Amino acid sequence: MPASDERLNYAWTMSESTSKPPPTLRLSGARVWVAGHAGLLGAAIARRLASEGCDILRTDRSLLDLRCQAEVKGWMLQSRPDVVIVAAARVGGIEANRTRPADFLHDNLSIASAVIEAAHASGVRKLTFLSSSCVYPRLAAQPLRESSLLTGAFEPTNEWYAIAKIAGQKLCDAYRRQHGSDFISIVPATIYGPGDNFDLQIGHVLPCLLRRFHEAKFARADRVTLWGSGRPVRELRRRLRGCRCISHHAVRAGGCDQCRRTDRH
Repeated sequence: MPASDERLNYAWTMSESTSKPPPTLRLSGARVWVAGHAGLLGAAIARRLASEGCDILRTDRSLLDLRCQAEVKGWMLQSRPDVVIVAAARVGGIEANRTRPADFLHDNLSIASAVIEAAHASGVRKLTFLSSSCVYPRLAAQPLRESSLLTGAFEPTNEWYAIAKIAGQKLCDAYRRQHGSDFISIVPATIYGPGDNFDLQIGHVLPCLLRRFHEAKFARADRVTLWGSGRPVRELRRRLRGCRCISHHAVRAGGCDQCRRTDRH
């Protein structure tokens, strides 16, 4: 996965009639659904927005299959959220992507399609789709720029996940262009923190490294064997910091014209 600089890439919309930044949605009492609210990042976002007075909508994954268009649309038409943050995804590290490419492509495409269409059908005021830095080309110039998207091949070890995530971003673009929907995408760096997945088969790079070194320490091993050449550089973002950035931009309202921007936090 290509490394990114200390930037959070996001898109918002801005009205033709004003050059001022988009207004902020009223948080107190806003009905917010964080799809994936039990996950590493989704849980942190939900807690932060709850502390701002939002009414956080929740549903158990055993009761709602986010891959099913009909189920998601029915639930959203009944629950009527004002704001949706799509933090749900099938995620995993290099080994999980390598051995289960169909699951990663199908499930993430289905989640993006089902939730974004249901948000449009139910009149959601603002939707934020959380993408991944793996959507950038493997050999993209550093620091990463949004103009690099789709200019080269993905990193082969996670291309299935990348294809699904770039499709989700383009769906937001398409609904904004065709319907004027205030749907945006955010591309954060790799998130880490409390609640991370330390499974060596499906975990991400940092928790897996920590587990390997932890086990080596207690086994009194004199070496730890890692994958790769050691040359790639990764940007990592602590969960608390990432959820602050995402929560801030997820409640900024916009108009119908696309306005791209990169901010530093």
